[in-house]
Amino acid sequence: MCGIAGEIRFDNREADASAVGRMAESLRPRGPDAGGAFHQGRIALAHRRLKIIDLSERAQQPMVAADLGLTLVFNGCIYNYRELRTELEREGERFFSDGDTEVLLRAYRRWGLACVERLHGMFAFAMWERDSGRVVMARDRFGIKPLYLAESTDGKRLRFASTLPALLAAGDVDTRIDPVALEHYLMWHAVVPPPFTMLRGVRKLPPATVAVIEPDGQRTDLCYWNPPFAADPELVATPSKERERLVQLALEKAVERRMVADVPVGVLLSGGVDSSLLVALLSRAGQEGLNTFSIGFEAANGEQGDEFRYSDLVAKEFGTRHHKIRIDDKTLLAALPDAIKAMSEPMVSYDNIGFYLLSKEVARHVKVVQSGQGADEVLAGYHWYPPLAASRDAVAEYVRVFFDRDEEEYLRTVTEAYASPGPSRDFIERHFARPGAPTPLDKALRVDATVMLVDDPVKRVDNMTMAWGLEARVPFLDHEFVELAARLPAQDKLSHGGKGVLKEIARRMLPREVIDRPKGYFPVPALKYLSGTSLDWVRDALHSGAARTRGLFRPDYVDTLLAAPDRHITPLRGSKLWQLALLELWLQSHGIRP
Repeated sequence: MCGIAGEIRFDNREADASAVGRMAESLRPRGPDAGGAFHQGRIALAHRRLKIIDLSERAQQPMVAADLGLTLVFNGCIYNYRELRTELEREGERFFSDGDTEVLLRAYRRWGLACVERLHGMFAFAMWERDSGRVVMARDRFGIKPLYLAESTDGKRLRFASTLPALLAAGDVDTRIDPVALEHYLMWHAVVPPPFTMLRGVRKLPPATVAVIEPDGQRTDLCYWNPPFAADPELVATPSKERERLVQLALEKAVERRMVADVPVGVLLSGGVDSSLLVALLSRAGQEGLNTFSIGFEAANGEQGDEFRYSDLVAKEFGTRHHKIRIDDKTLLAALPDAIKAMSEPMVSYDNIGFYLLSKEVARHVKVVQSGQGADEVLAGYHWYPPLAASRDAVAEYVRVFFDRDEEEYLRTVTEAYASPGPSRDFIERHFARPGAPTPLDKALRVDATVMLVDDPVKRVDNMTMAWGLEARVPFLDHEFVELAARLPAQDKLSHGGKGVLKEIARRMLPREVIDRPKGYFPVPALKYLSGTSLDWVRDALHSGAARTRGLFRPDYVDTLLAAPDRHITPLRGSKLWQLALLELWLQSHGIRP
């Protein structure tokens, strides 16, 4: 787990090594253990390293294989690198290091672009071919590892980095607000699908994509993973207990893969079914002295701010070394500016501050954790899936339960310059119309697993953990597990209030109280029910000179939200006021001027 950056010139001028150096310095929190740089003519690359696999200097990056004419910068972890290494050695490859970086480099030499199809893991990388001048970039199937791009206005230069702020550190970025991204952000619960970001001058490589960039700047994108989301008749005809067994085996394999490390691995234990099941499976696999971590906040407006009752049950059941972090409102508000600055893109979920403060504590104990993100999006754990399954108008139903505003309110939110013509709904309509997902439930699960998940929960976890040099691994996003889940009959997902098959497996391993309870979220009541100091902070941001000059939001709408914040809550129980304020605070934190 690391940070990567680089610059490619398409006009035979020297790459700007100093700009790449500034990007690398911005990425230092992602890779605090070491750094490296490579510069040759029109290309410059940089890397910040978090030592997880092969702790020796032989695994340093950028990794250069002069005999192959290849140079690589790589962020992530290839869980099956040992198996791939064995296969490559049988084909004649010889290795000078013991980690996954060189395996990726030699896999590319041996199998070319198709190497990504063999990888189990999370990754973003850039590979430079010395002899052809070509650069190949790729991102894992779920976009767990980010890759941002900034092209110069004349098209003669491309920069890339693991974070958007790193590109800003290099300079010369068009920081005007992208109206399409703004509409996505305000409508689709802050989900901004690729290639868009909030800034016109920054784009992101889509997940499951290989980009081939020629020396003249011509670029070809190839999608290498697009599984069907449809019930498999053979699986439907299989007895339900056998389907449960298959799901359990797939999850056990996913958890086992994510234990690959030369350092200890812990678990972020929320007390929900998903993270609790990870603890149970690790315990059954013989893990002893497992470190688990939970966080809680102060209650507000009658809403509890922690789920320690459930995480304590699981920790006691499996004898983990459990760490509970209690955060009062004063500490929460003091940490918010730094948490916002750690965001590559503005993200409204209250989970952000939770993961940020949790990661700060966890990083004192371990460098790697497993986390339960993804199960709800893959196995229909959210409340909007049952209505969708019975819907005759899947697009309308999805928009009703997931979007934060309707079009009328959106036009009352933004000023005329940003009144874009409904790109979020158009995106859903196009995505739902694609083949490979025949039912409304299939369509919703596909868009959530391959788009929403990438640019909300997954991005959130990466940004907040890597702010402290902590690697988070997500077994529920093992692509083989997801492919199996996508083929299950609908009742396996919808039963028992969602994630039915997972809950049946959990009943054999977890305390009953953890399973049969209302679904919990990462509660941060102080940000949902803004009042007192937090409300003053929000008011100051939205009434600041920068906000007025920027002119994104209609003043009368802002004043309506400020007058009664707790009355303006989205269908997903988020604060509309916090959504506006978070965007302005994010822009200010990164020095993005009107």
